[in-house]
Amino acid sequence: MYAIIRTGGKQYQVEAGDRLRVEKLEGEVGATVELDEVLLLVDGENIQIGRPVVEGAKVVATIVEQGRQKKIIVFKKKRRKGYQVKKGHRQFYTALNIDTISA
Repeated sequence: MYAIIRTGGKQYQVEAGDRLRVEKLEGEVGATVELDEVLLLVDGENIQIGRPVVEGAKVVATIVEQGRQKKIIVFKKKRRKGYQVKKGHRQFYTALNIDTISA
């Protein structure tokens, strides 16, 4: 059984036992989170497609880690004008462990 969920403006394919990093969600490490924006649910031969979401379906996950990703460098330059800007950015993330998928 697997599901396609939407969180943080992105879509993820998840199964029970998977671990994934998503955009930051509120909550402490060890807390459970219910993700109810399930777009597709597949259980063997039974496929449920949401319009836009599957009614009554949810994915329960446990927060494993709250952190920040590696720094990326944003560099802007305009040639012959002396314009240079260098910035760094570290995105916040939440690591989730998928516990159950229910319809």
